[in-house]
Amino acid sequence: MSVDLDSWQGQHNKQQPEQQGQILRLQAESRRLIGALLRPHKRGLWLVLGLLLLQNAAVLAGPWLIQLGIDNAIPDLAAGSSTYLFTLSVVFFIVVVGEALATRSFLVRSAAIGQDALRELRQRIFIHVQKLDLGYLQKTSSGQVISRMTNDVKSISNLVQDGLDELVIAGLNVVSIAVIMAVLDWRLALLTALSYPALFFLARWFSGASSRAWRAARDRYALLVVHFVESVRGVRAVQAFRREERNAEIMTALNKRHRRANARTQEVSAIFVPGVQLIGALATFGVFVAGGWLFTNNAIELGTLTAFLLYLRRFFDPVEQVSAFYDTLKSATTALEKIAALLAVTPVVREPASPVALGAVTGAQASTSTLDELEREHRAVAGAGALRFDDVTFGYRDGTTVLGPLNLNIPAGQTVAIVGPTGAGKTTLARLIARFADPTTGVVSLGGVNLREVADAELRRAVTLVTQESIMFAGTVADNIGFARPDASRQDIIEAAHAVGADDMLAALSDGYDTDVGARGARLSAGQRQLIAFARAYLADPAVLILDEATASLDIPTERRVQAGLGNLLAERTTLIIAHRLSTVQIADRVLVIHDGHIVEDGPPAELAQGDGPYAALHAGWLATTH
Repeated sequence: MSVDLDSWQGQHNKQQPEQQGQILRLQAESRRLIGALLRPHKRGLWLVLGLLLLQNAAVLAGPWLIQLGIDNAIPDLAAGSSTYLFTLSVVFFIVVVGEALATRSFLVRSAAIGQDALRELRQRIFIHVQKLDLGYLQKTSSGQVISRMTNDVKSISNLVQDGLDELVIAGLNVVSIAVIMAVLDWRLALLTALSYPALFFLARWFSGASSRAWRAARDRYALLVVHFVESVRGVRAVQAFRREERNAEIMTALNKRHRRANARTQEVSAIFVPGVQLIGALATFGVFVAGGWLFTNNAIELGTLTAFLLYLRRFFDPVEQVSAFYDTLKSATTALEKIAALLAVTPVVREPASPVALGAVTGAQASTSTLDELEREHRAVAGAGALRFDDVTFGYRDGTTVLGPLNLNIPAGQTVAIVGPTGAGKTTLARLIARFADPTTGVVSLGGVNLREVADAELRRAVTLVTQESIMFAGTVADNIGFARPDASRQDIIEAAHAVGADDMLAALSDGYDTDVGARGARLSAGQRQLIAFARAYLADPAVLILDEATASLDIPTERRVQAGLGNLLAERTTLIIAHRLSTVQIADRVLVIHDGHIVEDGPPAELAQGDGPYAALHAGWLATTH
C-alpha cells in the first residue's frame, strides 16, 4: 500500500523550502557562530596556523630536493664527490622529521580546539533551547530540536575529527603548488593554467549541486527522526489503535525518500571525481609532451621537469581528496546552518534588562522557619503572592483573541478554582501567570510587580506549575522530588513527601526513595507520579501554586488519595486550581467560571452552587454522576 507523504501529519513540521535570501542569512549566521566559537582560541589558532605552514613547507620541499639530487647531486657523484649527496640526505632527513613533528603537533592542537568548540556548541544549544518559550517548542517537532543536538552536532564532529585538517592542508597545498610551479618554469605553468577554467567551473557546479543535495538529504533525515521519535513516544496510542502497520508504511516511504536524496549526493560526487581525474590526466599529458620537447632542446633540466611533474601530480591529488571530504564538509555546513537557525530564534518572552525584585516570597515553610515575628509580618503585608490582571488580553498572530479583556484580583494566600469548557482560556490564564507567554495587551502583576519586569529565576522560584502529566526525570524517587531544590537534604525530601501524604506509599516501593522511576516514570502508577509532583512542588515552596488539571487523568480512588495530600500543599500560599472535576473545587475559597475567554461567574463555590448560573449547572451535573 503506497503512502501519500504530503498528507502525513509529520509534513506540517517540515521546514519550508529555503529561499536564496534565507540561505544567505543562514550562511551569515553560521559564519558569526563559527567566529564566536573560535574567538576564545585566537592564540591557539595562530599556533596551529604556524604549525600548518611549517608542515606544508616540509611536504612541498620533497620534489625540490629531488630536483637538486637529479641536477646537482648525481653529476657531483659521477665526478667522484659525495659531499653534495650527503648534505642533501641530511637535509632530507631533517625535513622528514620536521614534517612528522609539525604534523603531530598540528593534529593535537587543532583537535583540542575543535573539541572545545564542539563542547561550547552543545552547551549553547542546550542553554538556548531551555530559554525558548513554550509556544515555539510546541509548534516545532521535538524530533527536529533533538536532531540539532544529536545528528547535526555529530556531522560537525565528523568534520572536525576526520576531515577538517585534510581540507585545510589540501587547500593550502593547491595554492602553494600553483606558485611553486610558476617559479619552476613559467612556460609549463602557463600550459597547466589552461586546465584551471575547466577545473573552476567543475568545482563551482559541484559546490552548488552538492549543497542542494545535502540540504535535501538532511531534511529527509529530519523527517525520519520526527516519525521515529513520535512513534516511540506515542507507542501506547500506536498499539491501541493498531497503527503499527501504517506507521511502518510511513517509515518505509520516508526511508525511500531519504535513500534517494542520499543517492543524489553520491551521484554528484561520481561526476566530480572522474572529471578532476580527466582534467589532471590531460594536464599531465600536455606537460609531459611539452617538457620532453623542452628537455630534448636543452631548454629545461631533467630535475626541473621531474620536480614539475611531481608538483603537478600533487596539485590535482588534493583536489580529488577534497571531493572525498566534501560530503563531510557539506553535511557539516548544512548542519551548522540548521544549528545557527535554531540559535537565532529569539524567545518571545524575554528576560528584563533591569529586573525588579518581587520582595520576600511567602510560602508554607516561611511561617515555620526561623524568621522573627516582625519579618513574617512584613512578608504578609508585602503580599508577594497577590495576583492582579489589568485589562489583560491574549491572542495569536492571526488576530484571534482567546482571553479577555480581563480584570482580576486574587489576594495572597487565596485558593481559586477555575472552571469552564475546553478551550475557554483556563490554561492560557495559567500560562500568563507562569509567564510562559506575555499578554497581548494589559499587565499581569505578582506582588504589585509587572511580570515583564521580574527576573526569570526569581519568577520560577515564586510560581510553580503542576500539570496533568507529572513529568518524571531519569533517576530515583528522591531525585525527582529534589528536582525542585538541588540543595535539599534527604530529610527535606522525606518531609516534603510526608507533608503531601506520600511518604507511606513511596516508602513501600521496592527500594523506597531510592527506587528508579524508569523512563518518564514508567515504573510508577499515575497516582504515585502525581504525589511525587506534589511533593516536588511543596519542596519548592512557591508563593503561587498552579494546579493545571492535576488530577484529571486519575481514577476516583487515586484522586481521593491525592486530594488528601493537598491540604499542606495549598496552605498559606496563593493557589489556582484549573479543574475538570468539581471534586477538587470544593477545597477552593473562590471559583471563577470562564467562558470564551471571559469570567462569567466569580464567588465562593457553595454560594455559586445555590444560584442559577453556569456553575450551578456544572455542580448539579457533577452531583448526579457521584450519587
